[in-house]
Amino acid sequence: MQFRSAPFALLAIAGLAFTVGGTRAAESLRDSLKTGTPELKSAGPLAFGPEGVLFVGDPQAAAIYAIDTNDNKPATSKDLPKVAAIDEKIGSLLGIEGKQLRIADMAVNPISGNTYLSVARGMGPAAAAVIIRIDRAGKPAQFELKGVKFAMTKLLNATEKQRQEAITQLAYAKGKLYVAGLSNEEFASTLRAIAVPFTDADKGTGIQIFHGAHGKLETASPIRTFVAYDVKGELNILAAYTCTPLVKIPVSQLKAGEKVKGTTIAELGNGNRPLDMIVYTKGGKDYLLLANNKRGVMKIPTDGIDKAEAITKPAKPMTGTQYETITALKGVEQLDRFDSEHAILLVKAENGSMNLETIELP
Repeated sequence: MQFRSAPFALLAIAGLAFTVGGTRAAESLRDSLKTGTPELKSAGPLAFGPEGVLFVGDPQAAAIYAIDTNDNKPATSKDLPKVAAIDEKIGSLLGIEGKQLRIADMAVNPISGNTYLSVARGMGPAAAAVIIRIDRAGKPAQFELKGVKFAMTKLLNATEKQRQEAITQLAYAKGKLYVAGLSNEEFASTLRAIAVPFTDADKGTGIQIFHGAHGKLETASPIRTFVAYDVKGELNILAAYTCTPLVKIPVSQLKAGEKVKGTTIAELGNGNRPLDMIVYTKGGKDYLLLANNKRGVMKIPTDGIDKAEAITKPAKPMTGTQYETITALKGVEQLDRFDSEHAILLVKAENGSMNLETIELP
């Protein structure tokens, strides 16, 4: 999951000069990074920040890397990538069969238009972590980590029992990297706001939600996907959980060691796992586009989110904020905004292979 919100396009530029604790930080994020080789134990969630810097979540190491991709030249091509059986092409590049790799996440560099994938080369905990870059013509290449400029921060209280859930999603906005996952705290579901350039990650904020379909409060269910989005001038996390509550959380409440209750604004159907989400503008209005494993791709208008009534009692599926199912989109497992008019999708075909497709935003 990325810097996903259309209204934040200017924030990526404004984020070139950060303030941390009231002190002016480095003018350039890239200048704050040091040359070396990131030793990734796993490659999970991805997000882009300013200047072509890629944030990579490493759940197995409970660490996050900021990596200079040196991919900061504006695109000269208007090509829209479309690659059939991209998993087989990546497998051939890595010397394995496509079925022997797993694609964890996808993010588009908003400067160059190149697409990055986090990939496990092989299966199981010993699988090697690989970053793949796909250019606008659809050609994949391995992004070499040796000798890059990077920084790293550790999540010291990340869950040990469910290590893959230590980092479930990343998003950059307004000089901070927002990180969802599970901790070993009492409120295991955790959101962290980490200053960029990196400072040490704190304990994060424990998140409690009311799950209408389950009819109870929950603190141990991780956020599966989220976007950072301005609601009436206040930055919020719009988060989707398994089974599928949609929750609004003001980032002003994210303080180390605190416990916060999010506002459940919709129940989008139980027995369903949200996979990825973006926000975009079309016809002067903003929408969420949410991919799910059982309920297809939902288009959700953001109008009225600020006034949405909180769900605090047991609720039937399809309660609260309404949506439209985009029936033409099937098998979508990952998505990101490609530009202001298009989204790029990772789609599982009927034969099991993965296709890379670019579509007009619905």
